[in-house]
Amino acid sequence: MAPEVVCIASWNVDLIAQIGSPLLRGQTQLASTLERLPGGKGSNAAVAAARQGARVGLVARIGGDDFGQMGLDLWAREGIDSAHVRRAQGEVNGTALILVYPDGDNSIAIYPGAGSRLDAEQVEQARSMMASARLVMASCEVPLAATQAAFALARAHGVRTLLNPAPAAALPDALWPLIDVLTPNEGELHQLAGSERTDQAAAALLARGVGALVVTLGDRGCRLYRAGHAPVTVAGHAVQVVDTIGAGDTFTGALAAALTRQEDWPQALASANAAAALSTQGRGAVAAMPTLEQVRRWRSGAV
Repeated sequence: MAPEVVCIASWNVDLIAQIGSPLLRGQTQLASTLERLPGGKGSNAAVAAARQGARVGLVARIGGDDFGQMGLDLWAREGIDSAHVRRAQGEVNGTALILVYPDGDNSIAIYPGAGSRLDAEQVEQARSMMASARLVMASCEVPLAATQAAFALARAHGVRTLLNPAPAAALPDALWPLIDVLTPNEGELHQLAGSERTDQAAAALLARGVGALVVTLGDRGCRLYRAGHAPVTVAGHAVQVVDTIGAGDTFTGALAAALTRQEDWPQALASANAAAALSTQGRGAVAAMPTLEQVRRWRSGAV
């Protein structure tokens, strides 16, 4: 069956080291563990959406090395349509270097590699897949020209769009009104709006044409802003955190899946909060992402 959710996706391999404290400039520490795991905000969100029951397709550009093959193998296992994934032989794959601290927080450096050349032409080749979808999503890890082309195509066919603006970057003026749902955390919201006052920053982004703004607040949940509506806060979950890698991507993918199921806003946000909270109780991004059944069981026991 055709994908319901199409992700304009970044794909990285995560190299994750556990260390005792954040590095100081010039400092060297011994890591206690080193792992090589699948990552990339786009791929992560796509996997999260698939595990939450959505049929998912990708538009992506990956390297020709074994890291690229790792992505193809992952998407096959998760039942994700990779027909529009282009493999660039001879190019280095995207890679993320992640340092994880004892409290579960992390710092990340990303090299986009082959994904940095994803373009509007490749997006156009996936027109039929996007035109028949219910939602097209992206993050700022892929070139903004590709995202803008995809969102314009989605808008022309009445398909909802969702952007996770991470890592935060200045967006072109023409992209703002093409965004139906924007999912920044508080830091990204403030950076995008140029304001440290959350409500004021949210109003500024809505004034640029964003349809709905969902600000993620960690274990405090999230807050929904829409023009003409009072803000709505949906409570989060206090859990024992192992690490926070991929929690934001899990939230984004789970929200995409919930909206595709046509859940109303409070229900969709509660589903996304629960999926993100569960993801922090395991290590890495993909390995810790829950299924829809796990989220429903956990919510029924937690409520």
